[in-house]
Amino acid sequence: MTLEEIIFQIVLHGGNAREEAYEALDAAENFDFDTAEHHLKNAEEELAAGHRYQTELVQTDSDNTLDTATPFLVIHAQDHLMTAMAELNLIKRLVNNYRVIADLKTRVEKLEQAE
Repeated sequence: MTLEEIIFQIVLHGGNAREEAYEALDAAENFDFDTAEHHLKNAEEELAAGHRYQTELVQTDSDNTLDTATPFLVIHAQDHLMTAMAELNLIKRLVNNYRVIADLKTRVEKLEQAE
């Protein structure tokens, strides 16, 4: 693969991971936790793929032969992937919060029915 193709793959998988993470959040907001878990799993797989390309990028430049224009693209790709990782971590916490909310909602509904 060319350097540009590797960079593109990092950006692509980072973007896919973010999309899957937000799909998980949307599902959790609707208390659809099976779907949320499915999207979280997909997001993790996308991040893993992006990380593999990130590793390939590091190996490609092990001899420091990147031209002067390339570092901007590398920084952009790295930033894209790291942002997706951070967002996924936050969204996982939000999904867990929605689980607690769903549980509390169920408990309140049961209490109201018992009255």
